Amino acid sequence: MQEELRAALAGLLDGLPPKQAAQAVERLITNYRGTTPTDAPVLRDRADVAAYAAYRMPATFEAVRAALAAFAARVPDWSPATHVDIGGGTGAATWAAAATWEGHRSTVLDWAQPALDLGRELAAKTLPDTEWRRQTIGEGLSVPAGTDLVTVSYVLGELRPEARRAVVAAAAEAATVVVLIEPGTPDGYLRIREARTQLTEAGLRIVAPCPHSGTCPIVPGEDWCHFAARVSRSSLHRQVKGGSLPYEDEKFSYVAATTLDATPAPARITRKPQLRKGQVLLDLCTTQDGLQRTTVTKRHGTHYRQARDAAWGDAWS
Repeated sequence: MQEELRAALAGLLDGLPPKQAAQAVERLITNYRGTTPTDAPVLRDRADVAAYAAYRMPATFEAVRAALAAFAARVPDWSPATHVDIGGGTGAATWAAAATWEGHRSTVLDWAQPALDLGRELAAKTLPDTEWRRQTIGEGLSVPAGTDLVTVSYVLGELRPEARRAVVAAAAEAATVVVLIEPGTPDGYLRIREARTQLTEAGLRIVAPCPHSGTCPIVPGEDWCHFAARVSRSSLHRQVKGGSLPYEDEKFSYVAATTLDATPAPARITRKPQLRKGQVLLDLCTTQDGLQRTTVTKRHGTHYRQARDAAWGDAWS
């Protein structure tokens, strides 16, 4: 699905003056890194949407795919028949869902018609059955009862607190599985933490990344929970973002919750494992002991080999 998305994006900026694309990207970067919710569409016209898709879709796709994969690993026999992507814009999360499961039908809800139009255009050959529907994202939002999967990616930060709560409530009320993704910043983590509490209070159980549904052991202001997804940059991506490396790491925070009888991993690796001579240091969030660092040495045999191959964000037992 990654290659199909890259191919769909390939001709996106043809005919768009480089200066106009660069200005649109700069404005989008400022907006997405800002702290003032707008409660209005960020993407205003075709130029904005094209710049956004080239600038953000590859990274959003990889972050959402990583979050969905972490959930899917805990429920390997489950797959959705219906998927609603709230605030989905040009559809990166819908592409990620299609990369994780087959045979479901997705509906993308967004308030920006130019984003929906371009999303439909990009997905026409690969995801032709996706529905693209204009919808205000916030209070008054409804999700069809019995929806299997709801995703909300990089949206909560655009909303005022009451609108954020309304979106999470609508997802929790209607869906079997809710997966929320935000930027891997302290503020993004706090939004995920707040939504996580709302999901558990609604009766859902947390399946990933947390190994439990209890209170997060992180002290706000001292640290934040986030992970990283490696993004391969195409020449188009490098052109729009002005980078030279063939890859970048997208930092993101997420939570996956469900009404299913699913069991989270016993522990989750919360930082990049540190390799030392004959040992691996793992920072973990655990079921019983909260945050802790464990040292795995050669004496641990198979566990040591597993630790050397482990990555930030992996489950650990």
